[in-house]
Amino acid sequence: YGIGWLPLGGYVKIAGMIDESMDTEAMNQPPKPWEFRSKPAWQRLIIMLGGVTVNFIVALLIYIFASFYYGDADISTASIKDGYWVTNPVFTELGVQTGDNLVSIDGVAYENYSDLRRNMITAESFTLERDGQSKTIELPVDFLGKLSTGEDLSFFELRVPFMVGNVPDSSQNAQAGLEKGDLLKRLDQTEITYFDEAVAALEQNKGQEVPAVVLRDGRPVELTLNVSEDGKLGIFPGGTYNQFEEMGFFEIVQKKYGFFESFSVGAKKFSSQLGGYWLQLKKIFTPSTGAYKGVGGFKAIFDIFPDTWSWQQFWSITAFLSIMLAVLNLLPIPALDGGHVMFLLYEMVSGRKPSDKFMEYAQMAGFFILLALIVFANGNDIYKALTK
Repeated sequence: YGIGWLPLGGYVKIAGMIDESMDTEAMNQPPKPWEFRSKPAWQRLIIMLGGVTVNFIVALLIYIFASFYYGDADISTASIKDGYWVTNPVFTELGVQTGDNLVSIDGVAYENYSDLRRNMITAESFTLERDGQSKTIELPVDFLGKLSTGEDLSFFELRVPFMVGNVPDSSQNAQAGLEKGDLLKRLDQTEITYFDEAVAALEQNKGQEVPAVVLRDGRPVELTLNVSEDGKLGIFPGGTYNQFEEMGFFEIVQKKYGFFESFSVGAKKFSSQLGGYWLQLKKIFTPSTGAYKGVGGFKAIFDIFPDTWSWQQFWSITAFLSIMLAVLNLLPIPALDGGHVMFLLYEMVSGRKPSDKFMEYAQMAGFFILLALIVFANGNDIYKALTK
């Protein structure tokens, strides 16, 4: 047992095995009957698949028990009335507009908003509906590359009302009479229903003092608001999805599952996440997609976690990271479990075991490949932090 100077991750040092420790001195000793190298190839294969198998099992169990304990809550795509808010230049260049309704992705219609967003990452085409007309848009090969390098990382965002949250004392509208929970309904002569409409109206009234109407406890209240030179009111927006549902902007579907039903639901979530991650990995290793530009390291993992603690989010992220770790460990890189599996399968098929010297060189090559991947991923994080 040992404690490394950098407490990140861990590994098992198996007696009689050439691994990343490069303990060649022990390998020069005569094989002992209990050592890894003395066991049949099929037993060694089981050992090498043990780690990733447990990773998969952990993720599956988390999805099963989280489904039973928490159930599911998602926004019904059928309940979204006036389409989505689209600001990302990657989509607007393809002709997508705010108010468009996203009908399907790669020919599949999704009932839940979260499924729609998740599957957009690996999409090749999607179908829109605008003014009763359908239009299918083919995504460019380098769609993910453009998405990763752009400043706007939004997809199809929900259209919600402009609700006042916190009005800081430093705001130019601190004395304007705004109160938490106010809904902005008119700015100058522009009627406002959605937040995106408010953004457009503010842009048109930069640096001006304009009349406005807010809805407070069901009653209209007239105010005068100051719009800054960059088109801001100097306030923090507020509101929750539950509040917006009560206002009729969309419907949140709550589902609860019985104990035995949770097994099939959890298994479906597990297979969906696993399949989606494999597709993402495939695109990352296909240079023409540019998806490698979105690869991140420690900071990217840190950014996955929400700002406020949530056990439900924690377990969901833990399950995903467990799947990610298992899949990455299965890559046929010599220093990883997948590399050892690759050589063991070769031995089982050919009947010949790779020499210890070959395995030493393979481990060295694999180690440098992994080091290069780590440097690249964390380098991407640093580059993004400096340029965005």
